[in-house]
Amino acid sequence: MTVQFPVAFEKMSGTGNDFIIIDNRAGLIPHEEQAQFAVKVCRRKFSAGADGLILIENTETADFKWQFYNADGSVAEMCGNGSRCAARFAFQHGIAGRTMKFETIAGIIEAEIIGSEEEVRILLTEPLDYRFNLEINLDGESHEVSFVNTGVPHAVIFVDTNDVPVKKWGRKIRYHELFQPAGTNANFVRLLGDNTILSRTYERGVEDETMACGTGAVASAIMASIHKGLVSPVEVQTSGGDRLTIHFDMKSGPEAQKVYLQGPARIIYSGNLTAESLL
Repeated sequence: MTVQFPVAFEKMSGTGNDFIIIDNRAGLIPHEEQAQFAVKVCRRKFSAGADGLILIENTETADFKWQFYNADGSVAEMCGNGSRCAARFAFQHGIAGRTMKFETIAGIIEAEIIGSEEEVRILLTEPLDYRFNLEINLDGESHEVSFVNTGVPHAVIFVDTNDVPVKKWGRKIRYHELFQPAGTNANFVRLLGDNTILSRTYERGVEDETMACGTGAVASAIMASIHKGLVSPVEVQTSGGDRLTIHFDMKSGPEAQKVYLQGPARIIYSGNLTAESLL
């Protein structure tokens, strides 16, 4: 690799979804090497370890743009928790002010630092490709599944218990023929009362349950509104125990508009990657 070490980075967490974030505006990591770089530095125990890699780069259409890679090196169109972390990183490093716009594959994302710098709210691109009444067989039983793209594809299934084989069922849904060729993330949602839900997510690209998924929380909240009558704002408890707040306007269709995702974006530590992080 032609990467010039050491490479300064910050490890950040959005409700348990963790990321390595690097200011790549000077082109330290060439585009053709970024996917391989992501795979190596996102390895847990052998390198810094994370669910994904975020590279902050220059653009003429917004305050900045990002390159986002899952831990397996695949490109993600959007990531809600990653967006909040990228926004706080940009504010901390003087790349953008308290309100900002940044470019993703899914479109332009608007973000705002709320109160203390830890709390960040983002305006997502409008959800699309709603699908309802899908039937999928899981362990011999038919389950009803809904689908919506909230920047990335998400399937949502409502459950009555926390005892759900998220990795096993999530993987089956992720690769199900209904969602090919791109595949989908899978969310298992339980109603908690008081306009609150618990959402557990199997993430495409990570290929396992993660402690939180921002776009998955949004998909879960929207489907809880459509199918279970919850109203905005919906509180979403994540697998890691933190909460995300989803604001939206529900229109006829049904479809959600003006969707905001709000929650913490925490700086875990700052450091410098050495060449040995790739070994």
